[in-house]
Amino acid sequence: MSDERVTVAVKDGIADVRLNRPEKMNALDHAMFDALSAASAALAGQAGLRAVVLSGNGRAFCAGIDLSSLGGGDGTPGDIRERTHGIANRWQQAVWGWRELPVPVIAAVHGVAFGGGLQVALGADIRIVAPDARLAVMEARWGLVPDMAGIALLRGLLRDDVARELTYTARQVSGTEAAAIGLATRTADDPHAQAMELAARIAGNSPRAVRGAKRLFALSQDTGAAGILLAESVEQDPLLAGPDMMELLAAQAEGRAPRFAD
Repeated sequence: MSDERVTVAVKDGIADVRLNRPEKMNALDHAMFDALSAASAALAGQAGLRAVVLSGNGRAFCAGIDLSSLGGGDGTPGDIRERTHGIANRWQQAVWGWRELPVPVIAAVHGVAFGGGLQVALGADIRIVAPDARLAVMEARWGLVPDMAGIALLRGLLRDDVARELTYTARQVSGTEAAAIGLATRTADDPHAQAMELAARIAGNSPRAVRGAKRLFALSQDTGAAGILLAESVEQDPLLAGPDMMELLAAQAEGRAPRFAD
């Protein structure tokens, strides 16, 4: 799939998704918002998909909102209280779509991830960042609050006081500090290469188990212990005697790598 703002290439069950507005450091305009949502929607129904790597072409992951798109030109935001995609509005879906994707998403961050750009990265399960990357919850600088699922996602990653400090101050952190405080998973000199390597490792595991685990992690953010314990059992029951388990046992007995099918 190719789009003016986003490119998607799928090989061996791994989708290499790239924000593709390098001349603007992949700043988010109306077309980019829609392209991100369209890409996650298309991948959600793709057979054989195992993992996604989300990155940006050019000098940066994403510099945040293109301020020229906030009014006039290609339209105004309209009533952002309207839920256009389930629990999300049009702008939130550019982030939440990756959160809801049934397979793991790994963000590879270089250059900058500011404001809305950071929120896009937060929609991923895992963030691998360059040590010298710069990340910021930038909205306060423009008199705004994070409104692309940023608060919902930050609260599951950072200590509450750290999330508040970053949000209230719009302070920039390096990739190294981001990893230290939990905003990033780890650093790598080549985040995209590391992300693709990690995606390949995930792709080699049971797709049913990986998808079930992602559902449970998503549930754990908003559900009490009783609901999570029940959900664990609901997910595990079909796995115990399912085709992936049978294939794993056969592969171990035969001394070969497992071959999973959807």
